[in-house]
Amino acid sequence: MLSRTASDLYWLSRYLERAENTARMLEASHSIAMMPAGGSAIQELAAPLRVTGTVAEFWREHSRLNFAELYKFLAWHPDHHASIYYCFRRARENAHAVRGRITAEMWETVNTTWLDLNRMRSSPPDLKPFCDWVKERSHLWRGTAYGTLARGDAFHFLRLGTFLERADNSARMLCVKQLDANNEANILRDYYHWTALLQALGALEAHQDVYRDKLDASTVAELLILRSDAPRSLRACLEEINTILMNIRGTQGRRAKGAARTLLSQLEFGSISELQKEGLAVFLERFLQTINNVGDEIQQSYLAAI
Repeated sequence: MLSRTASDLYWLSRYLERAENTARMLEASHSIAMMPAGGSAIQELAAPLRVTGTVAEFWREHSRLNFAELYKFLAWHPDHHASIYYCFRRARENAHAVRGRITAEMWETVNTTWLDLNRMRSSPPDLKPFCDWVKERSHLWRGTAYGTLARGDAFHFLRLGTFLERADNSARMLCVKQLDANNEANILRDYYHWTALLQALGALEAHQDVYRDKLDASTVAELLILRSDAPRSLRACLEEINTILMNIRGTQGRRAKGAARTLLSQLEFGSISELQKEGLAVFLERFLQTINNVGDEIQQSYLAAI
């Protein structure tokens, strides 16, 4: 497969996954900021900006932080990399570039999403229905791709983009919430933090099934870092990334495969007590650096023009 085509497919799925992640963060931050025991509302509203690395960009354009401005910035801003509008626009551009490598149903899903989004833009809906719509469109895209696309390199690069983006986002959200919890010893506040984080990552029911009524930093971290049965956990994402890399044909990518395999081994054979001994914040910062290195190796091995 040509590197340009592979890159378009890879970034198509990354942008769609990023749009969904942004919607999930907006929902979670709004919910916890509205709770009486949620601590500083401003701190909670700023969490999505810290996760997406857009704090400075937000303050260059705004003089105050409230939910209306945050929603406008993260949902409808046309130019910054984490906004839902920008992500859907870039996804549609990438899909248009590879129409010959995706199915007609996949193209219609992306194109209809973009057209509907532009119709909403003149009169944006409330947060909850909008975020539900974004998640629904993301689910529809993944289901359509999984159900209609042949299991060749196009499929593999689409899936690779999804799980690289998901691993990065899960680690960033965990890092922000972990640091927040450590900064202020408040049991009730932490409870709402962890609940919001689990909801944002679609893992609240999974946590209840595994740990029942126990909810603390240790159980949340173990589920979202080390357990392979939680779909958005770091280990689950790395297992998918490793499987996909092994299925991509060709001799290139050995460095990318090695880096991903090494990172997965750390999660497979690690324990939550070992991570806590190192410090969860330290581990998560190291994980983010490593997963970004894996992404760089994938870029150099498969996506950079030769």
